[in-house]
Amino acid sequence: MTVRTAAVAGLFYEADAKRLARHINILMGAAGGEAGDTPRALIVPHAGYVYSGQTAARAYRRLLPYRDTIERVVLLGPAHRVYLRGMAVPSVDAFATPLGEVALDSAGIEQVRNMQGVCVSDEAHRAEHSLEVQLPFLQTVLEHFTLVPVVVGDCDPDRVAAVVDALWSGPETLLVVSTDLSHFHSYEEARRLDAQTCERLLARDSSLTGENACGAHALNGLMRSRCSRRLSIDLLDLCNSGDTAGDTSRVVGYGAFVLH
Repeated sequence: MTVRTAAVAGLFYEADAKRLARHINILMGAAGGEAGDTPRALIVPHAGYVYSGQTAARAYRRLLPYRDTIERVVLLGPAHRVYLRGMAVPSVDAFATPLGEVALDSAGIEQVRNMQGVCVSDEAHRAEHSLEVQLPFLQTVLEHFTLVPVVVGDCDPDRVAAVVDALWSGPETLLVVSTDLSHFHSYEEARRLDAQTCERLLARDSSLTGENACGAHALNGLMRSRCSRRLSIDLLDLCNSGDTAGDTSRVVGYGAFVLH
């Protein structure tokens, strides 16, 4: 069996399994929020846990009542480490974190690997943090699941939407889009820009750019997908690194949403 090993353990989150589990449990316990309708998709940030973990936890907490129902996660996030045109799925059998290995859904990957805009590239996944940082949360809140990981580069939103619709089936499948919001503005400017981006997402805008969110291509595809049009979308949390653990002169924005 081939395994993608964790690339950012000890950097974005704890490398020790016990400390990592404890940190996630603290974040989840502090997240609060009421349960709502069955979550079909989440939009969550992917910075280090000290920066965006509390925002991500607000979304992941919504999965707890459905931990036995969700059996597959389709995870989309942007390419930070390599230039990528289109989307990339891996060839490996599993992804690993300090909490263990997550088996990949080979049938799901096979289903989309030959679609327009999709390639197989382990290099696109090897050092990418946007997908990896979501896995310990998912391993904590779900009983068992397989994974379809998709790195999204420069890609037409209709092609992303086609992949989303091909994979996003019944309530056993959860879609997760990993993205941060604005980058490196002042605290007040980031608050203004991120509030506008949130309003655009709530209005199903599919013309976001990298200035709005680093995962803009994945978000645009989600908003174009047929499946998402049947769902409601709620904003669960919005903050930036100046609210958590960063300098207020240059901040990164974080938002959490649920589609239900």
